Amino acid sequence: MLAKMTSKNQLTLPKSITAAVGPAEYFDVEACNGQIVLTPVRIQRGDAVRAKLAELNLSEQDIADAVDWARQSSESTKPEN
Repeated sequence: MLAKMTSKNQLTLPKSITAAVGPAEYFDVEACNGQIVLTPVRIQRGDAVRAKLAELNLSEQDIADAVDWARQSSESTKPEN
């Protein structure tokens, strides 16, 4: 299917394509082998996230520990300048 990009880098996606992936307001965008790949991202509301955390019985300390772990992991994979 053909879509035209405007001078402002705006692209209108064909209705049949958007209908096939379902409703999405945001997309993750990446370039892969010369192609633009759009992946729908479902943004969760804050109350839905809090409800899921309550369901999982996670404490604030559990979350803080997970964030610390993730930060340490990402720091160890950063290239040195």
